[in-house]
Amino acid sequence: MSITKFAVAGATGRLGHHVVEVLTERGHQVVPMSRATGVDIITGEGLAKALTGVDVIIDVASWHASEQEAATEFFRTSARNLQEAGQKAGAAQITVASIIGVDNATTGFVAAKLAHEEFLLSGPLEVRILRAAQFHEFVGQLLDWQQGDVAYVPALPTQLVASRTVAEELVDLALDPGEPTPGTPIPEIAGPRKETMAEAAALLGARRGIKVVGVDGSGMPDAELAAKGAFLPSPHAKLAGPTFQDWLATQP
Repeated sequence: MSITKFAVAGATGRLGHHVVEVLTERGHQVVPMSRATGVDIITGEGLAKALTGVDVIIDVASWHASEQEAATEFFRTSARNLQEAGQKAGAAQITVASIIGVDNATTGFVAAKLAHEEFLLSGPLEVRILRAAQFHEFVGQLLDWQQGDVAYVPALPTQLVASRTVAEELVDLALDPGEPTPGTPIPEIAGPRKETMAEAAALLGARRGIKVVGVDGSGMPDAELAAKGAFLPSPHAKLAGPTFQDWLATQP
């Protein structure tokens, strides 16, 4: 099957705009789906029209807050709508971005993402999952949430990855014609270097004139699990640059 037409849910988001870029650069037809383009995957508005003639749906739509119940409801509804509308439109597959270590999560947004995988897998269309490490861009978000010239950032281990790198891997997975071998672990993509979130934040803080103080992360969902490496990549993960430091050097 020659895949030529993709629909991208969450096309204007942090990961989605990179996915659209990668697909366009590789010469594929792309239907960007977001409320900004008149497509709402929760209400279903514009969805059937957007999926007309689409071969593969790439789902990178996300919920904007960390509260588990609301995020789970968002993913439940979006998964159902994409599966139902995708089947009616004759799409062959949904490829979705998830989070490394999601099956270790017990609470919060990451636990909602595990539910998201399960909701999608229960539908009629074939589903391909790529689990990714936390994005480089998240570090700036952590600093944005705090006011003043001192920021308290969890010193929890991570292996940050560039969202553009994730987009490239996600498109590769969506284009892979082979069937996943039963029992094969879910693919993962992470950055090349293990560091703590506080260490990465300190590099960015130095540019912004913010002092970063590493803290233990108590109060964060599953902080104890994170401290033990529950959200670090598995041995089978693909590791790809740039490092956070190299990526930061390219940012305006």
